[in-house]
Amino acid sequence: MTDELHVVPGDQLTAADVYGIWKIRDVVFAVEQQVDEPDVDDLDLLATTTHLWFADEHGPTSYVRFLTHEDPWRLGRVCTRKEHRGLGLSGRLIEECHDRWGHRPIKIGAQSYLEQWYARYGYVTCGEHYDDAGIDHVPMLRAADA
Repeated sequence: MTDELHVVPGDQLTAADVYGIWKIRDVVFAVEQQVDEPDVDDLDLLATTTHLWFADEHGPTSYVRFLTHEDPWRLGRVCTRKEHRGLGLSGRLIEECHDRWGHRPIKIGAQSYLEQWYARYGYVTCGEHYDDAGIDHVPMLRAADA
């Protein structure tokens, strides 16, 4: 079911969880966006990484990763399967992150075409645009309890 929220620390993921997470990220980032750099970065299985997603019978429908080993804390890998876009799932995941960790500043490296979308959630551009894996990005920061 799409409305079932999963919140799992990286060191508690099952093999099936990891498979589903990497499957959605592979489809969105490698296939759709044609990113040819590795997605696996040695952060997914850390206890300081929390994975949040909604799922249906085919696996994650929308996903985000939250990292607390950096300062400020970081939101990333936001993605939704094509057939579930426009339903507000990513926004709900971001709001869940803010409910849990919004007492601290949160940063994100946003794809530049989503800059205004992230602004709706309190993120403010905090630097120059940069290239990440061939895609224009912009650093953004959300103040604590924004």
